[in-house]
Amino acid sequence: MEPGDLLLINPMELHRPILEQGSMYERFVLWINRDFLEGISRTEPLDRCFDTSAPNHTHLIRAGKSERADMMTRLAELVRESYSRDFGSSISAYGLFLQFMVQLNRLAMHTKAEESQQLSQLVQNTLQYITEHLAEPISLEQLAARFFVSKYHLSHAFSREVGVSIYRYIMLRRLLLARQLLTQGQSAKQVCRSCGFSDYTSFYRAFKSEYGISPGQFISVK
Repeated sequence: MEPGDLLLINPMELHRPILEQGSMYERFVLWINRDFLEGISRTEPLDRCFDTSAPNHTHLIRAGKSERADMMTRLAELVRESYSRDFGSSISAYGLFLQFMVQLNRLAMHTKAEESQQLSQLVQNTLQYITEHLAEPISLEQLAARFFVSKYHLSHAFSREVGVSIYRYIMLRRLLLARQLLTQGQSAKQVCRSCGFSDYTSFYRAFKSEYGISPGQFISVK
């Protein structure tokens, strides 16, 4: 990561910064509702930059110095207008957002995808299985038996390539799914059952530990 980098992250994609000890880290996060994007850009889709199936898709955009400065200026103006009570501020913010997304898509279309470290077939298969069975009980023992490897080998390979333990990864994926389902209007108890938690108490504790608020509080403030 370098100052000014732009990262395009879809809702269910796990990500985390790996920081050198003592280094400074600051980020700006812009949450974008995909339904909103689709509703305002039917002829030229503004969500194209998030399409992981596109041939040249990349999560990382490292723009030139002038483009970086322009994007940051536009983002700062967007934030200012969003919180302003001046006449026409909402219209101005809407226009700035459209300009920002057009520029973001142009940069994404002209950015060559970086070659990333390839995951082993074992880890790829494990990730796919977890994704397809989040609502079911999943254990290290079960995964090791399914892929005919030892628990130690699978655990070691997964942690080395993904950067977190299998247990932590499953928990984070379930919590991401939980947030998405809560946002869509499902009750906390429904979400608990849909995300593979053994009981509501476990779900409640995990959600509050990760996000700092309870599932019920998240529903009330979303």
